[in-house]
Amino acid sequence: AENLSSISRYRSIMMKYILVTGGVISGIGKGIIASSVGTILKSCGLHVTAIKIDPYINIDAGTFSPYEHGEVFVLDDGGEVDLDLGNYERFLDIRLTRDNNLTTGKIYQSVINKERRGDYLGKTVQVVPHITDAIQEWVVKQARVPVEDDDVEPQVCVIELGGTVGDIESMPFIEAFRQFQFKVKRENFCNIHVSLIPQPSATGEQKTKPTQSSVRELRGLGLSPDLIMCRCSTVLENSVKEKISMFCHVEPEQVICVHDVSSIYKVPLLLEKQGVVSYLSRRLNMPIETRPRKMLTKWKEMSDRSDRLLEQCSIALVGKYTKFSDSYASVIKALEHSALAISHKLEVKYVDSAHLEPSTLQEEPVKYHEAWQKLCSADGVLVPGGFGVRGTEGKIHAISWARNQKKPFLGVCLGMQLAVCEFARNTLGWTDANSTEFDPESKHPVVIDMPEHNPGQMGGTMRLGKRRTIFKTNNSVLRKLYGDAEYVDERHRHRFEVNPELKSHFEEKGFRFVGQDVEGERMEVIELDDHPYFVGVQYHPEFTSRPMKPSPPYLGLLLAAAGKLQSYLQKGCRLSPR
Repeated sequence: AENLSSISRYRSIMMKYILVTGGVISGIGKGIIASSVGTILKSCGLHVTAIKIDPYINIDAGTFSPYEHGEVFVLDDGGEVDLDLGNYERFLDIRLTRDNNLTTGKIYQSVINKERRGDYLGKTVQVVPHITDAIQEWVVKQARVPVEDDDVEPQVCVIELGGTVGDIESMPFIEAFRQFQFKVKRENFCNIHVSLIPQPSATGEQKTKPTQSSVRELRGLGLSPDLIMCRCSTVLENSVKEKISMFCHVEPEQVICVHDVSSIYKVPLLLEKQGVVSYLSRRLNMPIETRPRKMLTKWKEMSDRSDRLLEQCSIALVGKYTKFSDSYASVIKALEHSALAISHKLEVKYVDSAHLEPSTLQEEPVKYHEAWQKLCSADGVLVPGGFGVRGTEGKIHAISWARNQKKPFLGVCLGMQLAVCEFARNTLGWTDANSTEFDPESKHPVVIDMPEHNPGQMGGTMRLGKRRTIFKTNNSVLRKLYGDAEYVDERHRHRFEVNPELKSHFEEKGFRFVGQDVEGERMEVIELDDHPYFVGVQYHPEFTSRPMKPSPPYLGLLLAAAGKLQSYLQKGCRLSPR
């Protein structure tokens, strides 16, 4: 017994670190691979946490345009972070904090603050050792922070280094991990390198040269990959595997093929099938039980079901960042989780909201008619959050259409605020009703900026993070979808709010504010009477949606779009057996 307790003590003391680096190109799928590695280790009964390192100088992702790195993901503590943390939360079903996203800006800021305080008195502050030490200390400290509801300290930390090996800006991080591997000892640190195997269409042959170069560069910087994960469009041929093994100084079993698959939820199964768990348990000396893994069976069922779906459901996503699907990554995932739950295949129709506006009819009539054709042929309409005036009138036109045609509609954040503007203009007759964000002079400011908003600074000055919403009525559709909860805790990210002084004008006409904040001053949820599903939420429910636990507002939208909402509510919010 004493021996067993010493083993468990050993396991709790020695944190295992898995560093995921990328080569050849960025955007190769490191985030999904890091999440999948975490998932298969979690299914073996280990507690897993994740850290994302972004080598840019911004302190956080809060001020990015979605065209830069995709959407900005919001955490419980109000941290505005890279969308990969969203992947970690969804795959591993954990709750991370802002310090799980490390940027060059944060590291330099902390070192410069120390220097000003006089912590390095008399010393020259340099990249090595001061910046590299700060990186290592941050990782060691953050790896121990519990991320699950049971508050257990994690045993494995997956660290994803953004960008590509060889970038100037990621050099201090690579050097920090080169030192780190010796500090924590070999059996507690391993490196997974994700690389691209291109297949030029002219010959159709899989090429290994880019991978050889990127591994050579990584080894030159002092890190040797333990697993080389090859991203390719088709399954890796054996001869190619052997060639990579020979030129990159690894065994063939250390070369893992991650080819394109129909659903990202198949990636953990793909890695597990190629023996990644058994390799990591040997390499990192982790005593993992070999029992059949229950959690992965759920993933298998889920990915099999996603291949067998027959019925289809289409949602028009009316936004202004529609050229780049990562701009709405969590929204798309939340729709996918809900579609899977009701066994429907999801079709997202991206509608650029600016194309719905009358001015487009004059300038580019083809785009105008195509946009309206997409909107009118969809089974449901979703207007997500956004910033800035461009495209807002188009969104209002889309909301008006959904309201009048009795099409299922969900408005999130700005989408909810614009639904209020639309109703004020077209039902209450306040033709100039608007948000002070777009028209500061409006006589009917139905959406106003919040008193605590600081207009001087842009970064981190919004109402951010997890806040409580209280349901004010018992017969709200959304309340039923949340399992008849009295309140919900969801994540926010906004500077403007619905003007609470004008509330009574709306409620007289059947436009009800069914959810409000704890003080009753902020309008959080709207619902419209006599409509199959017309819901707006001030918070972002997509951030807490999970593959096995879809977000209720999105589930409601898909149920309504598939014509199943009423029967679902009558059955006490239970889906019929599949």
